[in-house]
Amino acid sequence: MVGILHVILGPTGAGKSEYAMTLARKFGCGIISADSRQIYREIPIGTAAPTKEMMQEIKHWFVGTKSISEHYSAGQFEIDALLVIENEIKEHGHAVMCGGSMMYIDAICNGIDAIPDISDDIREHVSEMFRNEGLDAMKKRLKTLDPEYYGIVDLRNWKRVVHAVEICEQTGGTFTELRKGRKRERDFEIEKTGIYREREDLYERINRRVIEMMDQGLEQEARTVYPLKELNALNTVGYKEMFGYFEGQYDLDEAIRLVQRNTRHYARKQMTWFRRDNTIDWKTL
Repeated sequence: MVGILHVILGPTGAGKSEYAMTLARKFGCGIISADSRQIYREIPIGTAAPTKEMMQEIKHWFVGTKSISEHYSAGQFEIDALLVIENEIKEHGHAVMCGGSMMYIDAICNGIDAIPDISDDIREHVSEMFRNEGLDAMKKRLKTLDPEYYGIVDLRNWKRVVHAVEICEQTGGTFTELRKGRKRERDFEIEKTGIYREREDLYERINRRVIEMMDQGLEQEARTVYPLKELNALNTVGYKEMFGYFEGQYDLDEAIRLVQRNTRHYARKQMTWFRRDNTIDWKTL
């Protein structure tokens, strides 16, 4: 297949969506969202999903198509998105994918190896360790077993930490090795453009965007999904901090400050991941 997939990536708040819209207009194609949270229809505000106006102008895939109660993975995204990409390239010669979810981008650009099933014995062993020793012990264990993945995983996300330890224990290797695997060959060219801003500008945009989300109704959106707070889809910056406010751990001003801070932390983690890829052509806005 002759054609090009344009992958627009970078840290949250940098301006990826606007740049992707410009490319989509140029090529007359749609936009494939590579955002693991924008796919959930109940949480558009906190995930900065494309607006109705954007979606009316340009077709977007994988935005608001799943419920937070539905399981969806990077592996499934690879299968689903490749079909869309192939159709877009067949019709337009180009496809545009935009997002900051590192695993989703890797799934399309490199492919994802099958994750092994975890035996009941390993799962119970790791679960017991987590129950008895807590998250700090699990993080130390992961750092020993797979220091490379330890350096990029969200250490506040206990499910990801525990799952990575399970995989290391099950395979006797590292989660990193499994994730890297053998790069899949695609029938189209891939051009990656990283959107970045100077740190002070990026952080100011992030802080301002959080205030805009509050004005748009983030608190009410979070209250609506609060009864389902244990779902993995809600283990996300913006909602975790609001849930803490609802539970009386701090006031609203502190919740907003925490959302801003943790979003900045996430942006740094994204950049740590992306900087490892020397095929990205960085564009500073």
